[in-house]
Amino acid sequence: MVRSLKFKKSENGQLSLAVLLLGAVAIIIISGLVIWVDSYYRSVARYSNQKIAFTVAEAGIEYYRWHLAHAPKDFKDGTSVPGPYVHEYKDKNGIIIGNFILEIIPPLANSSVVTIKSTGKVLADLSVEKIIQVKMGIPSVVKYAVLSNSDIRFESGTKIIGPVHANGGIRFDGIAENVVTSAKSTYNDPSHSGEDEYVVHTHTVPVDPLPPASLPVRSDVFYAGRELLVPRVDFKGLTETLSQIKSKAQSGGRYFSKSGAKGYHIILKENDTFDIYKVKKIMRKLNKSCKNSLKQKGWSIWSIKTGSESEQLIGNYPIPGNGIIFVEDHVWVDGKINTARLTIAAGKFPLEPNKYKNIIIDKDILYTNYDSQDIIGLISQGNVLVGMASEEDLRIDAAVVAQNGMVGRYYYKPASSKPNCSPYNNRQKIFLNGMIATQKGYGFAYSDGSGYQQRDIVYDSNLLYNPPPGFPFVDSYYDLISWEQVR
Repeated sequence: MVRSLKFKKSENGQLSLAVLLLGAVAIIIISGLVIWVDSYYRSVARYSNQKIAFTVAEAGIEYYRWHLAHAPKDFKDGTSVPGPYVHEYKDKNGIIIGNFILEIIPPLANSSVVTIKSTGKVLADLSVEKIIQVKMGIPSVVKYAVLSNSDIRFESGTKIIGPVHANGGIRFDGIAENVVTSAKSTYNDPSHSGEDEYVVHTHTVPVDPLPPASLPVRSDVFYAGRELLVPRVDFKGLTETLSQIKSKAQSGGRYFSKSGAKGYHIILKENDTFDIYKVKKIMRKLNKSCKNSLKQKGWSIWSIKTGSESEQLIGNYPIPGNGIIFVEDHVWVDGKINTARLTIAAGKFPLEPNKYKNIIIDKDILYTNYDSQDIIGLISQGNVLVGMASEEDLRIDAAVVAQNGMVGRYYYKPASSKPNCSPYNNRQKIFLNGMIATQKGYGFAYSDGSGYQQRDIVYDSNLLYNPPPGFPFVDSYYDLISWEQVR
């Protein structure tokens, strides 16, 4: 009997130990499960709150887009005080579940780009927030690499990166890396005789057929295609502002009246100043055979004579606060800027068609920064010209507008087989970073090989929302430029 009792006690002890072990394991498992469920619940709740916060942040962006559509120049949320601006966010039942906090960075001078930063928060968990930042801007009229109000021709050796449009016809024998458009369907190409051609056509072999034959794709010339009968561009949007620019120059910029000589020479500097000279002497013709053999209106050498006696320094001036310089005479422009935004305009009032003033470029015009910090606009009442003695390798960083004339270089080729305008009849390369708008055509080279052998025009996309001072905007509606989730 004793032995039997001892065995049962031992068996009961082992059973109790097993129960304890199983209980401990169960407790651990159950505790872990509870912790996991709680963590999962918290994770789901946090994820849900994050989604709500993101929605709230988006609502803040959409709210201010709506606000700008009704008040395009209000960057203080309808108040007179600086932000941030806090708005409640309600669910469909009208219950407040969060808020969005808006920070508005208004456009810089002569820009339309506004930055909107929206932070979304939810009341259920204030540690959760989502931040969205967008940039919006009103587009300007400066949205083409080349814009012409008349017929225009591009010779072989021309490369354009950016959209091209003409209200007239376009003969394009170079390379266009963006779409080329015209407001017409056919026209009589003045560069040769024959029947009407398609309004955007090429003579690059094989020559485009005449209407009504189908217009080929020609991806070797028009990389992005060509379009006919697109809406006409109102050229007045670019050109009717010259008198307004003069008024702004007189009230808060720099205004220079008639020089009493050949014109002015402005040299831009990297310290936000410019030197201005009175031009007293222009280069003479090299010889009698260097003449206007094509009978071009306004033909001249258009280059300043070298030597100290050719120019007289008037002074050094800071670039004005409103960024506008107006010259009531011809003006030569060159130099380099650094974090400056300005427009240089040349014109004469009252208007006299035979006395329009020109802008001449013989040397480089350069930016230091290519991120919209540096912007130059050149608007001439007449032509924007490159003179005969221009640099072999010429770079122009600017938006160039010829209000009533052309953008280009006159024909400096011998009228006979004798050397005449040599060594200036042929130049090597011209590169324009910006855009060209012209009333009466364009041309830095001619079909016989004179002029610049290589012509590259690259559209500066910064001009679309950050045009030069005094350049008009298309309308009052904002486009979305960029969208970024900051957090």
